[in-house]
Amino acid sequence: MSSPGVLIVQNPIIPHLETELWKYYTLFRLWNVPSEKRTEFLLSHAQEIQAIVTNPVIGVSDEIIDALPQLEIISLCGVGLDKMNLTKCKEKRIRVTNTPDALTDDVADLAIALAIAVLRKICISDSFVRHGHYQNNRFLELSHRFSGKSVGIVGLGRIGKAVAKRAEAFGCHVSYFARSEKEDVGYKFYSSVVDLAAHSQVLVVACALTEETRHIVNRQVINALGPQGVLVNVGRGGHVDEAELVEALRDGRLGGAGLDVFEREPHPSDELLSMDNVVLQPHIGCCTRETLNDMAELVLANLEAHFLGNPLHSPVI
Repeated sequence: MSSPGVLIVQNPIIPHLETELWKYYTLFRLWNVPSEKRTEFLLSHAQEIQAIVTNPVIGVSDEIIDALPQLEIISLCGVGLDKMNLTKCKEKRIRVTNTPDALTDDVADLAIALAIAVLRKICISDSFVRHGHYQNNRFLELSHRFSGKSVGIVGLGRIGKAVAKRAEAFGCHVSYFARSEKEDVGYKFYSSVVDLAAHSQVLVVACALTEETRHIVNRQVINALGPQGVLVNVGRGGHVDEAELVEALRDGRLGGAGLDVFEREPHPSDELLSMDNVVLQPHIGCCTRETLNDMAELVLANLEAHFLGNPLHSPVI
């Protein structure tokens, strides 16, 4: 009996995952096929592919789903679902899994690191030393402390709670916005992101990207955060109206920003690249060796469970 066919949509950043998949499945690499030949490739293997492995940044298009009548499961190596048509998957009875718990700590760590990097001018200070200004007794503008700041969190799910826990360790006052008030936390709840921003010195975006949360950080929210405020985004680029963010940073209506994601990845606005009050990261919130290995193991475990007829470890649908 032939092994199940698995389509890998993107070039894997976890070599271990592809190596392990080869042991148990017949692999098809879509990322290795020229774009003009992908339709033909999918049609030629439509009866063989039963599973897809992808990441949340790329997801799976409707065209790919429709082209694969034998598709049974999509295993996401990551958390976000904004590039997945879950309605279509439900209609076609395609199971979807992700890796929610594996990356929580790393993303939360980076959120705090970005806030500190912006407030303490870590990148500017590094450049100051590297370019000889410290040795030449040049004056470096004073920075701001992170400890004790009022930290507002947009979205109090797994990552949001992990950010809150870390912020508390720095003596920060934590509040949050969510779809509804959480009964199991002691943080102050705001039913409006504008109100949350108005009462925060650091605003961390850590919610899922949906049509409701797209541009949840807009001009009004940015203005409420104010000229001393810092925005940190470890969610999705679409959460923030980047044009409004750039304008506010340029005009001094916002103090600074720490961004791991961008609205048009992998292309941040050109103006962001030249701003000293901005710290930029290439969407690496979960990209540590430890987390990527954990994510790979969960992807493998979900596929194994599915094809053995066992309960999935982290089902979405």
